[in-house]
Amino acid sequence: MTALDVESPNPATPQVSPTLAPSEFHGYDRTFWLAYLSNGLLTMANAAMVRYADFVSVVGGEERQLGLIVGFGMIGSIIIRLAQGEAIDRYGAARVWLWSSLLYSIAMMLHLTVTTAYGVEIFVIRLMLQASLAGFSGSSITFVALRVPPMRMAEMVGALGTSGFVGIMLGPLLGDWLASGGASRETVVDQLFLIASTLAILSTAVTWFVTSDAQPAVHRRRPNLWHVVTRYHPLVISITAAAMGAGLSIPMTFLRPFAVEAHLNNVGLFFVVYSCVAFVARVATASHFSRLGNRLWIIVGLSLMTLSFLCYIPVTRTWHLIFPGAIAGVAHALLFPAVMAAGTAAFPRRYLGVATSLILATFDIGVFLGAPIIGAFIREAKHHTDAAYPITFAATAAAIGCVTVIFWCSSVGKVKSAAGR
Repeated sequence: MTALDVESPNPATPQVSPTLAPSEFHGYDRTFWLAYLSNGLLTMANAAMVRYADFVSVVGGEERQLGLIVGFGMIGSIIIRLAQGEAIDRYGAARVWLWSSLLYSIAMMLHLTVTTAYGVEIFVIRLMLQASLAGFSGSSITFVALRVPPMRMAEMVGALGTSGFVGIMLGPLLGDWLASGGASRETVVDQLFLIASTLAILSTAVTWFVTSDAQPAVHRRRPNLWHVVTRYHPLVISITAAAMGAGLSIPMTFLRPFAVEAHLNNVGLFFVVYSCVAFVARVATASHFSRLGNRLWIIVGLSLMTLSFLCYIPVTRTWHLIFPGAIAGVAHALLFPAVMAAGTAAFPRRYLGVATSLILATFDIGVFLGAPIIGAFIREAKHHTDAAYPITFAATAAAIGCVTVIFWCSSVGKVKSAAGR
């Protein structure tokens, strides 16, 4: 057995959350379902930003600038991740969750004041948006995970994540619905930010109800953060998380401009299929993570993600998006809980906030590096060929395929080492 398969060195003895002390560890209670609603509302608001490329275009930008803006925004996310783990473990996931939700609502509204894609304002606001989103996701995951025994973490993270799939499905449809009314692109973008801001505010209100009875975190003497990270940090999982982050971010950022260039009607179909298939896959596999181990799910998930990018290449009709959408949805459903559980299992339970934030930070690093590279690659490829997007999808598939091989070789080596001992 390895850290990829074991959730805790002593799973028979669950540790009670420092922020909440439930009398039993059933997990699916009123608090969980309110957290589910909060996560779904904010994810829906964020998924509506699949038309962020339209916003950047309205204020004068193109693919390379879009990639730079998205990539720069991830700096805020990464910085917050590094501080967030300590903040969660010191002050409680509930407090960090509420602050992050409120900040996200403000950042969403501030987009309505942006007038150019080349000014400082759009970069700062995007950074603020991503930083608050990072705070929201890390603290909500930690809040839910700490309410159950360690061996059920993958199950609970996966269950919470199904609300995100509902949001991912509805958010892009919202944008398509607004655009179908015949309004100008500028009007659609403004309406989209107003509705997304409203959804984020509703999520903040629900978060307040979820966290209102949470107990303060128990303050205890803690070692240096660098010491904790260097001692327990699982490098191969971080590489995998970075690849996953880059892979999952591409449809959210570049599918819309690809659809425009390919003369596809809309991208809503992709996200409906993606979300529905991911939801079913997540529910169907929820009870199997602890039984089969995380390593298998990660290998299968990475392989499916690689295949999904190859499926974009022959797309010429809107309905063709069903195939990459379905495959990417299954990959997302399998990868996220497995990577989170495998990465955090290497850390002692008392450092769960740091562990969760570290894995999510490497996920963000993948977006931070991937978005600008993909944007620049597409722009450069357009100077030499009419097949810029197919070439980009093929190159991305090759890169994620390499990460799959690296992870497989690493996990096989660990299993052989454990068997030898």
